[in-house]
Amino acid sequence: MPHDIPALIGYALAGSVPVTALGALAMRLTHNRSLTTSMVVLVLIPTLATLTGLVAVSGLMFTHELERSAVVLAVVTAVAVPAAIVLGRAQARKTVWQRQMLEQERAAERSRRELVAWVSHDLRTPLAGILAMSEAIADGVVDRPETLERYAQQIVRETHRLSAMVDDLFEMSKINSGALRLTLEPVDLRELIDEVAAATGPTADRAGIALRARQPDTPIPVCGNDRALTRVITNLVANAIEHTPPGGRIDVVTGSADGHAWARVDDTGPGIAATDLPRIFEVAYRGSAARSPAATGIGSNSGMGLAIAAGLIQAHRGEITACNREVGCRFEIRLPLAAGEVAPDRPDPSVEPRGIRTG
Repeated sequence: MPHDIPALIGYALAGSVPVTALGALAMRLTHNRSLTTSMVVLVLIPTLATLTGLVAVSGLMFTHELERSAVVLAVVTAVAVPAAIVLGRAQARKTVWQRQMLEQERAAERSRRELVAWVSHDLRTPLAGILAMSEAIADGVVDRPETLERYAQQIVRETHRLSAMVDDLFEMSKINSGALRLTLEPVDLRELIDEVAAATGPTADRAGIALRARQPDTPIPVCGNDRALTRVITNLVANAIEHTPPGGRIDVVTGSADGHAWARVDDTGPGIAATDLPRIFEVAYRGSAARSPAATGIGSNSGMGLAIAAGLIQAHRGEITACNREVGCRFEIRLPLAAGEVAPDRPDPSVEPRGIRTG
């Protein structure tokens, strides 16, 4: 057993350096494993290095002092390793949470960029038309009464469209910022669908599309905000009208099953491309040209209708899905039935295809 300081240092290094090197190799081999494993290895490296250093200094003689040191190290290891496991798991959860937050921030930034691009393009279109027609009237270029009336009507239409775009933008900003506050009360889902069908029926007729609502005779009570749910259904029906060619059909069907109310909007349009399905509820996302609007002048055409519908359904603790059928596509919303109310189960006899889900 060495007694001078240089010899002690030499023996300690001879015993601890190989263990530290092996620990570094173990860290390298386990870097793709869980953070908990890495924390345990980090705790064991100095403990084992200390033990081997003491054994080397003792000249491999298991003296009473070495036994006492080994007991202390064993106790320290018994305390430190479980602590490392707990801390490693906590750090792993924190790392996963930070990664998710980073991904959400990137998605939000991408959405903001797309929204800015939409504002710079789509808002300019009605503004340019209004400006051009207004200047033509102000400069006296247009003086015939029938032309003046046509220009005035077009200005009114473009103004309404611009106002609807601004309303959509304001609604979407409230949803994204968490400032949306809804007053929920028991409402009959059937009544909302009747109102939407009555309001959008003339638009469907002008587009040459048959709009039909099929509902049960018994009430379907849900706890919701009638204005918000009406807007959701209106957006889905308007989207179906936009993408259904003349001569097509739109079916709005509602019912209840498994403690939830559901409403489906089926159309006979071209369907949704597989690459567009995962993004169909994103802000200002219009998809591929295969599902370009077949009817124009319906709603604001802001590209935020489905995103607003998804946000409002989430605020109701419901879910919204989109999927393709054999002909056309289906949008479905599901909402919990009102507390204390039980509507008779009315399962859909058709086979329901799987789609994307938001909620």
